[in-house]
Amino acid sequence: MSIPTVDGRRLRGDASRRSILAHATDLASVEGLDGVSFGRLAEVSGHSKSSIATLFRGKEALQLATVEAAAEVFRLHVVEPARALPRGAPRVAALLRATVEYSRARVFTGGCFFSAISADVDSKPGPVRDEVRRWQASWRGYVEAQLRHARDLGELAPDVDPEGLAFELLAYFTEANARSLLTGEEQPYDLACRAMRGRLLAAGAPSAALDELT
Repeated sequence: MSIPTVDGRRLRGDASRRSILAHATDLASVEGLDGVSFGRLAEVSGHSKSSIATLFRGKEALQLATVEAAAEVFRLHVVEPARALPRGAPRVAALLRATVEYSRARVFTGGCFFSAISADVDSKPGPVRDEVRRWQASWRGYVEAQLRHARDLGELAPDVDPEGLAFELLAYFTEANARSLLTGEEQPYDLACRAMRGRLLAAGAPSAALDELT
């Protein structure tokens, strides 16, 4: 039986890439994507500017990789834990709570990565903006799908508009994230959870399904 050969250089390159992107995502959450450059990353990561350039070959490629890495962090901290809850209102509540805790815990120093970088890219056409828009649309679509499923299960009123309700619920999170970053207080997160719970109750959700938001 042949034993697969492990390419040490590739393993080291993958490890370096992960390390650099961990610094890049955190840096972007504070300084925006424009702050993610080879030189700035070399300062904060301990990797040389030339090694970073070798791995990513261009600032746009680096920024795209940073967005992709941040999306994976969000998935692991928000989406995956909520999937442990039954589909419907309990999962909606778990998703909303997880977004709050992701910001509250400062998984990224600058709070929600995608809230932080949106102002950077919203007026700059190109592949980076396209990728951020794609992620935003995918996330909103996922929340809307969970609300639609809850409505179909009879856990929300039949006339609930999933798109509009998702817009409202995510707006509570965005405000809490921004206010907490500005003031350094945690109260905005508690206010957001109460507002989310109240809105879902008003939409017909059973109280027992919203334990995650208490």
